[in-house]
Amino acid sequence: MKLYHKIMIGLVLGVVAGLILGEKAAYLKPVGDIFIRCLRLIVVPLILSTLITGVVSTGNIRNLGKTGITTLVYFMATTTLAVVIGLVVANILQPGTGLTLGEMKTFNAPESVGPAKMIVNMFPMNPMEALAKGNVLQIIIFALLFGAGLSMAGDAGKPVSRFFQSLAQVMFKVSDIVISFAPYGVFALIAWTTGKFGLDILLPMGKLIIAALIASLIHIFASYTLLVATVGRISPLAFLKKTLEPALVGLSTCSAAAAFPFSMRAQKQLGVSPKVSGFTLPMALTINMDGTALYQAVAATFIANAYGIDLTLTQQGTIVATAVLASVGTASIPGGGLIMLTMVLQSVGLPLEGIAIVAGIDRILDMFRTTTNIFGDNSAGVVVASLNGELDREVAETPLDELERGSSVHVDKDGHIVDDLT
Repeated sequence: MKLYHKIMIGLVLGVVAGLILGEKAAYLKPVGDIFIRCLRLIVVPLILSTLITGVVSTGNIRNLGKTGITTLVYFMATTTLAVVIGLVVANILQPGTGLTLGEMKTFNAPESVGPAKMIVNMFPMNPMEALAKGNVLQIIIFALLFGAGLSMAGDAGKPVSRFFQSLAQVMFKVSDIVISFAPYGVFALIAWTTGKFGLDILLPMGKLIIAALIASLIHIFASYTLLVATVGRISPLAFLKKTLEPALVGLSTCSAAAAFPFSMRAQKQLGVSPKVSGFTLPMALTINMDGTALYQAVAATFIANAYGIDLTLTQQGTIVATAVLASVGTASIPGGGLIMLTMVLQSVGLPLEGIAIVAGIDRILDMFRTTTNIFGDNSAGVVVASLNGELDREVAETPLDELERGSSVHVDKDGHIVDDLT
């Protein structure tokens, strides 16, 4: 039985167990917490080693710049499209109409952070501190600089380069060990989520949940698959099937970082070159927030509906611009999603107290956001690899059961990471 089949079974059984056990399902949560901890354990060394190796393998800083610009443009374009889709769906469904607010909860807005501070926060003062705190954006900046330095150092940098290549190889093996426990972690987390929220909370907020779900599905099954088919020139069905594993993990954990090792494996199965996936996936963890940006549009419209406020076209355009820019700017800030929604509401004069309305079901909405982000992460790898001539379409179109599940990773004679998918 394939791993994603086991994960799907774990997800379904988790829902059933949560409905049966109710609040007692909380006893299962430690199993899911351990699974997430193990995934987070491997994320930092995996990002550091694969990104440094990816930079070195380009062999040319200009090639790295080309890949970086292509990746950034792709993320900005898809994020803009995501916000527009969110607004269109929300305008059609009007999710907050008819909602009885009752007594409003107080909400203390987080301290605003200016654009300059956001940019400064991207650069680490101490790389060890960034690694210890798991600040992904700062780790990426350090890895890019360090990898560029290794490339420029020539022969003197080769021993260090080989160390990180070996570290990446080891971390792939550690990832395989952790990934094998995914069905159990997914079962525990979904059981806890279902037991905690049940069905009662879904009814009054049903229109918001449905609006966010529909917008996410449109972006996944229309936007991403269209780009993969037209630019990547591979079957949308093959893309969706091979991205299912990381998507299911993201759905249950609400963490793109936790799904990172699964996305790395999905990229191999999609025929994406390791030097492309080793660059685009770490960048995606902080820059690609399509699901989050889409949610901002739906949530802002929901709050406007709930307060009886009609958003003008100008205000909706402001939501698009703010959500796109904030999706990149808040990546290096703890609690960035909350600050992002605050910025969007402030940009069009909506009451910040509205955030308290959606806070109760944020976990459920976060499942949609994260899943959308993960499909976007993997689509970026396919599109960028195709544009750079680094996509093996024969591997991408090969069915999963014909690919060796435990594909090995080794270093070739030139010191580059190579994946065996034969």
